[in-house]
Amino acid sequence: MTFQRIKPPLKGRIGLYSIGHPHYWVQFPGLLDRLAGYGKFVEGRLSEWAEVHNFGMVDEESKAHKAGEWFNERNVDLILCHVSTYAMSASHLPVSQICRRPVVVLNLQPAERMNYAKTATGEWLAHCVACCVPEISNAFERSGIPFHVVSGLLGLESTPAISVANEATRSHPDAVSAWKEIEEWARAAGVARTLQYGRMGFLGHTYPGMLDMYSDFTLIQAKTGLHVEILEMCDLMKLLPTVTEAEKKTKLREVEDFFIISEDSPADPLAKKPTPEQLDWSCTVAVAQEKLVREFDLDALTYYYRGAEGNEYERLQEAFILGHSLLTGSGIPCSGEGDMKTAVAMKVCDTLGVGGSYSEIVATDFVDQTILMGHDGPFHVGISDRKPILRGMGLYHGKWGSGVSVEAKVRTGPITNLGITQTRAGKLLAISNQGMATDGEILRIGNTMTPVRFPKGPTQFMNEWFALGPTHHVAMSVGHNSSQFRKVAALMDWDFASVC
Repeated sequence: MTFQRIKPPLKGRIGLYSIGHPHYWVQFPGLLDRLAGYGKFVEGRLSEWAEVHNFGMVDEESKAHKAGEWFNERNVDLILCHVSTYAMSASHLPVSQICRRPVVVLNLQPAERMNYAKTATGEWLAHCVACCVPEISNAFERSGIPFHVVSGLLGLESTPAISVANEATRSHPDAVSAWKEIEEWARAAGVARTLQYGRMGFLGHTYPGMLDMYSDFTLIQAKTGLHVEILEMCDLMKLLPTVTEAEKKTKLREVEDFFIISEDSPADPLAKKPTPEQLDWSCTVAVAQEKLVREFDLDALTYYYRGAEGNEYERLQEAFILGHSLLTGSGIPCSGEGDMKTAVAMKVCDTLGVGGSYSEIVATDFVDQTILMGHDGPFHVGISDRKPILRGMGLYHGKWGSGVSVEAKVRTGPITNLGITQTRAGKLLAISNQGMATDGEILRIGNTMTPVRFPKGPTQFMNEWFALGPTHHVAMSVGHNSSQFRKVAALMDWDFASVC
């Protein structure tokens, strides 16, 4: 099930350069062109996931200065240093001293082994990649430049005519694993750019008393780049009169396409078949919610409202869950209870194309050794195991009012929860855990709910997870994504920890 995105995520901008030693070019004809070809190959693969700016060969200090300025002009998010042969660290260190972006060093050998019997010096130099990586690492470390290294095989599809070794290594495990790492870095750059240019809506306030969820807006912008747009309930209320009957009918058809309209719950007397009036009101508000997102050009939204009982805003918020679930499925993640940090986590997941559904620990099943995770919405419809169910709720637990709620389950298979919490030092800490969503039983009470089995038993898992000081909400994503999330945290300068 897929929705059309309201705002597509941005591609990361990657600055790429190759390094070498200028003395080699005259000594060994054809070597420079050969290595430049490797650089073009890297550029081509990277272009699948990012906007690539390839400066070419940097083999002396003057070129390094130009490359750093060139990358600054192009506002890159990440720099990739392609080690094509031995190079002196001083000849390219200025690139990163001028363009202060994180660096990934690509230590990718063209062939799985050299042809020892036929390899002369020029041929060896085309494979002499790793020899200067310790020198590069030392220079970056001592210069205070954040860097990471990806080692493995280059992964060419065919061997260049100049080579005497077999360089067709595309399917070799060491090429596959290296390019998986590189793809994750490229996708992480896209997350960094999407957040940097994004706008977070904050509608209402944080649920009173939930101390784990409080964050000041300056911290969020400082640590994510997201602009926080503070919204009032009247910003949404004023849009209701603009909703036409045609828009409402279109939204109802969308709801009928993506949801099952429930009958009464067999277990919970509060969970009933939605009334026509409830559906009509929820669809009306859903149209207004989408108009609000478009009017303020939002990329994500967090919300909560608790006012005097029986006022017009209470009736408005009763309809929030359906519309915010639709927005979440359309690439505008929405988190309830004013939890802005979890909205950021949901945006990270959605930008990576792995979902990001608003969740918390619901209960533990010590028979199945699973932990039930979910919430009363919003749900990311794109990762549902089947059509979600809409239930009419006579009462929202812990909140004012009643309305329509989403009952759903994330599809079975690998999942990763991503949480973002705040440390006592005032930094953001990204935390993740990986498990398997099972086909176990869930409650039929109008909430999203997924049983998850973790590699560690529930007791050990919970003790280790809680020791990290998490917020009680997380974004649930599909797939095992901790490696990817770790790279996002590195580019965003967040701390990172995992319990897997």
